[in-house]
Amino acid sequence: MTSAIRPETSAEETAPRPGRWLALSVLVLAVLLVAVDATVLGLATPYISEDLAPTGSQLLWIGDVYSFVLAGLLVSMGSLGDRIGRKRILLYGAAAFGLISVLNAYAHTPEVMIAARALLGVAGATLMPATLALIRNLFHDPRERSLAIGIWGATASAGTAVGPILGGLLLEHFWWGSVFLINLPVMAVLVVVGAKLLPESRTPEPGPWDLPSVTLSLAGMIGVVYAVKETASHGAGLPALGAGLLGAAALYLFVRRQLALPKPLLDMRLFRSRGFSGAVLADLLTVLGLSGLVFFLSQYLQLVQGRGPFEAGLAELPAAIGAVVAGLIAGRAARRFSVRSVVAGGLAAIGLALAALTVIGQSTGYPLLGAALLVVGAGAGFSFTVTADVILSSVPKDQAGAASAVSETAYELGAALGIAILGSIVTGVYRDFPASPGTPPAARESLGSAVEAATHLPAATAAPMLDAAREYFVNGLTLAAGTGATVLLTASAAAWFMLKNERLDNT
Repeated sequence: MTSAIRPETSAEETAPRPGRWLALSVLVLAVLLVAVDATVLGLATPYISEDLAPTGSQLLWIGDVYSFVLAGLLVSMGSLGDRIGRKRILLYGAAAFGLISVLNAYAHTPEVMIAARALLGVAGATLMPATLALIRNLFHDPRERSLAIGIWGATASAGTAVGPILGGLLLEHFWWGSVFLINLPVMAVLVVVGAKLLPESRTPEPGPWDLPSVTLSLAGMIGVVYAVKETASHGAGLPALGAGLLGAAALYLFVRRQLALPKPLLDMRLFRSRGFSGAVLADLLTVLGLSGLVFFLSQYLQLVQGRGPFEAGLAELPAAIGAVVAGLIAGRAARRFSVRSVVAGGLAAIGLALAALTVIGQSTGYPLLGAALLVVGAGAGFSFTVTADVILSSVPKDQAGAASAVSETAYELGAALGIAILGSIVTGVYRDFPASPGTPPAARESLGSAVEAATHLPAATAAPMLDAAREYFVNGLTLAAGTGATVLLTASAAAWFMLKNERLDNT
């Protein structure tokens, strides 16, 4: 059966909106902005590590604080866009995203970098829900909407390819901050062109934007994610337990408040639909299983295999190619076969590809890496495109912002948890590498720190230290890949059952 909350199609929605494809071209610029930023951070991490000398914990914070803040604010910002206008919040958010990127580029300490990434999360929370919500309002025909979502997802995947390649070129000729400045021209085009082409849309009678709900959502998400991160990094302790309990209490109060409000920030009835809940859960588990591996893959290619930034960016290209191709045909495949077969099959493919990566070593040839990345990209393209379509088509268009925010919250929460849990696995294994007396303590913080420390040590000490550090880093990476494979195969099984009888509309 289809979703229990799937809206009926009105006569007004059957008429195609003029200029919708041109407007879509502006929306995908926002997606490109976010995707490029996310990928260049991974490439720049070794250089940031060398220049700012963050501790291992600070390096993880640099990687995941953006997702923490984003996850906490997405629902609030999606609901705000429903109220004040999705076009308005998209353009304001894009301008802020570009300007805050400058602060990222010129950060001079780990603390400033972490703060800049957090502020970028605030701006980023306005972008993704608004783009998906505008797609829901621009495209009334289900088949056109599926194609538009596929293009939206394909652009994000293309950004993951363009980001490392462009970032690699910049890193080989300029300082690491230059990779953040590439956001500025994209932001400028988006704001100028979007102001002319995008139609405004908002909920007719939205009710007030409830600040207590905003506070509870932010506190709950950050508290829970922080608790998981601290437990994964340092074991269960009073700070982690306290943060987790406070976060869980805040989320409980948030849900109670939404059920009591006549015009809630988030309509909790959405989760009564098994298809909606299944799609959200699939997104969360998929990103959780992938994020830790993706975060450390650039370091593996550069610091273990000795590739330059540009070559490392090219090495990651198959994942983007697979995602682009799969994203463009995912809607058609889901209609020909079924939603659950496409989503569950895509997740299973990712899980098997991650399982194949558990056998990599320091000198693993590129054919295995490239093939695994191609399968990962294709599986993600199928799954993410179809789940986004399910989520958007399950709700009335006046709730599109809030529903899109739930989807993006699952994505960002999964990214934060993935980096925290799988990243901590890599870091935990790495820190135990055997080293001779005289090895600087900083070398155990991260592989980037070990490479930097080796430049100041005698060759007789530096070479064996680096060999051991690289070996243990790869051991941690393969363990994280195995954990990710388990998560993805579990997600595949869950999607198969939860998306049973779910269908995409044909008319």
